[in-house]
Formats: sequence, C-alpha cells, structure tokens
Amino acid sequence: MSQEKMIYGPSQSATLADATKVQQMRDYSQVGVNLFWQRQMIFAAAICLSAFYYELWLSISTLILIAISETYDYILFLNITRWRGRSPRLARMFMRRIYISTVLSAGVISYFALGIALEQGATTHFLPLFFLFAAALFASMNNHHILPVLMLRLAMYGVTFLFIPIWDIVRTGATIDSELWTQLFTVVFVLYFIVDCSRIFLKMYRTNARQLEELKAEHEKTKIAFKAKTEFVSTISHELRTPMTSIKGSLDMACAGVLGEMSPQMEKVLKIAQRNSARLTSIINEILDLQKFEAGKISFDIEPLEVQTVIEDAIELNQAFAGKLNVTLRYAKPSETAGIATDEKRLQQVMSNLLSNAAKFSPAGSTVKVTSQTQDGMMRISVIDEGIGLAESEREKVFDEFSQIDSSDQRAVGGTGLGMNISKRIIEALGGKIDYFKNDGPGTTFFIDLPLNDGKGSELAQEIAVREIVSGKSALDNVPESKAATARSAA
Repeated sequence: MSQEKMIYGPSQSATLADATKVQQMRDYSQVGVNLFWQRQMIFAAAICLSAFYYELWLSISTLILIAISETYDYILFLNITRWRGRSPRLARMFMRRIYISTVLSAGVISYFALGIALEQGATTHFLPLFFLFAAALFASMNNHHILPVLMLRLAMYGVTFLFIPIWDIVRTGATIDSELWTQLFTVVFVLYFIVDCSRIFLKMYRTNARQLEELKAEHEKTKIAFKAKTEFVSTISHELRTPMTSIKGSLDMACAGVLGEMSPQMEKVLKIAQRNSARLTSIINEILDLQKFEAGKISFDIEPLEVQTVIEDAIELNQAFAGKLNVTLRYAKPSETAGIATDEKRLQQVMSNLLSNAAKFSPAGSTVKVTSQTQDGMMRISVIDEGIGLAESEREKVFDEFSQIDSSDQRAVGGTGLGMNISKRIIEALGGKIDYFKNDGPGTTFFIDLPLNDGKGSELAQEIAVREIVSGKSALDNVPESKAATARSAA
C-alpha cells in the first residue's frame, strides 16, 4: 500500500500544469481584459485619422481586421482568466492560441502602419511610425508577462519599423546624406529604446512575481505556526483546567468546613489558595474562549430573554465580589420590561466582566450603576462607575488582547487583559456592539447594544441553529451581516 502511494503521488503531480506558466498566462490575459476599452479608443482615433487624411478602403479593411482580432482576444482572455489552471493539455492549447492572437493583432497593426506608409510615399512617415512606436511601447508595458510572446510581437513591429525607411531608401536610391537615412537611424535608436523598456518591465514583473511567491510561502509558514501555537495553548489549557477543577473543588470543601474544623492559621492559608485557584481557573477559561474564537469554534445558544432579569442575576452574581471592595452595585430598573434574543451564558460572562472591572476600578464606598433602555430598535445596557475614568483615546488598548491600561508591575488590580477583548468578540458575534465613553464627572460608562427581540428572522435563526449542529461551529460567519443580525434578534 505504501509503495502504491509513493508511485501515485509523483504521477499525480506530473499531470498538473506548470504553476508559473499558468500564472503568467492569467496575468497576461487579465491585463488584456482590463485594457480592452483603452485599446478600442486608440484604434478608433487612428482609423478616423486614416479615413480623413488617407484612403478610406484602408480604414475600413483595418476596422474589420481589428474587430476580428479583438473579438478573438477577448474571448480567449476570458477563457484563460476563468480557467482553474490544472490541465497541461489546456495550458498548451491556450499558449498556442496566445501565439495566434499575437500574430493576428500585431499583424493588423503592422498592416495598418505599412498601408499608410505606402500611401504617403517617400517621406518622414510620422503617423505610421508613431503608431508602431506606441504599439511597441504598449506591448513592453503591458504584455511582458510571457517572454516568447513579447519577443514575437516586438519582432513583427521591428520588421515593419525597419521596412518602411529601408523601402523608401531602396526605391528612391537616396544617398547617405538624405533625410531618409536619418529616419532609418532614428528607427534603429527607437527600436533599441523599446527593447530596453521591455527588459526593464520584464525584470520588474519577474521581481514582483518572485516577491509575491515569497510572501505566500511566508504566509503559509505563519499559518502553520499559528495553528501549532493555537493547538498547543488549547491543549495546555485543557490539561491545566482538569487538575485545577479538582484543586478548587477540594479547597472549596475545606474552606466550607466539610472536611472538619481548621485552625485560624490553616483557614487563612486555605482561603488564599482558594482565591488564587479561582483566579487561575478564570484565566484558563479566558484563554480557552480566546482560542475558540480564533479557531471559529465558538457556539451560541440563542433564546428569548428578559433584560431586567438578566441584569438582576448579573448583579446578584457579582455583588459579593464588589462587596469585598466596598463597592455597591445598583440597578436603575425601568418601569417597562423588554426582551432580547441572545445567549444568556455568554451575556452573563460579559456582564460579569464589566461589573467586576467597574468594581475594581472604583474607589471604596462608591456605587456602580447599571441602566437599561431601548433606542433605535436596540437594547442598551450601561455600566456606570465612579472611577478615575478612561480616556477615549485608549479605546484600542482597552479592547486589545493581553492589554491593560495599567500594565506596570505596581498595578492595583490583576488580570490577563483578555476580558474586554473576549467580551467584544462575544457581543459582536451576537449582532451587537460594546463601547465606552468618559463621563462628564468621575468615572466611565461602558455600554452594550443588542438587538431587541421583535419576532423577526425566526426562520433564519432556525437555519443557523441547524448549521451549527451539522458543522459543529457557529454558522453566523457564513451569513451576511444584515441577515445575521436579524436572526440573532429573532424570538
């Protein structure tokens, strides 16, 4: 079996087209599509000048040939840009057609320039030579992706370039001091200039292509490293959470007196251990939540909830923590009830983070006020503290990962700096918004805006729930934002 795989791998890869050549053909074709109308305007101007000042039959015949050439080019370029680039047979066929397209389009331009030159007779031939020069320079700038194709096109232009002044010299028998010879020498110089421009543009294209490939390779390496880091942190966090749960449970039992009476000194030590184990458990849970968001594996249990009940529960859960800091949590309950459709567990997680932060950064004896009100079809929950206040210029730092406003070793409060970042991710995934502003007086107001439960989007909400069950992750990422917001606010 292993031998079959070893043989199958190379034989399979041999059937794929050369990636570099495929990319060159795609770049060449994309430029051709992008510059289609620009070419048509140039051709139209040249044909109008020819029809007015020279032979009408030349303009009409050139127009017909241009229509055939441009139609062929446009269809070919579209087919190449839509091609997946896997089949070597199609790659060879497209390359042959590119050569045909080059001969056809360069031939039409050469025919037009040569026709005007012959019509003019032995003279300076400004219009046909300038038209050839413009076409050659255009090719140097925009058709340098495939070197053999560029060489073929420039060779056809070059032959026409040289033929026009040489034919004048031959048929008039002009001597070396004639202006016709000056025209020939000028043509040679122009051809050198065009070749040098082609070389420069080709070098630039190849340099950019190489740098792009290097960036892609580095990006792939970064993705692999990020995935390895994410899996490592997730594994370590899971491995830490299991023993920490047992340690915390044992400490809780001991501190509750279930295991018997303790001496005051032992009780003091165990309570310190209990607080730190709770803190470590919280840190581990935050890291796991962050990894879930980065991996796209976070899920939500959307259900209709009464806002007042959610806030009252959140205050009850955090009252003890605030009490230890001598801070009071108070809810200014509105007279009318309101409903939202959201994940209660995740919303409580965000509320706990906001309330605990407000308590930690408020002075002892102060009050943290919570309000709720409806506006513009949204429910706004505000947490107002009486601390020193956050500057609005610190917004990016407040919601960044592993970031704290006071990150010094002497900071008064602890934490990983993940809470606000995770809260922001949760609220945005639920179709809402979290932000803050500095109060006119002391303190800061953090607020959450969530869609009201108005009964819209029930079918889409059910569809999202089914997708989550099937895929094992949140399907909100695959739903347009407007629809997702409606679904999240559905009853």
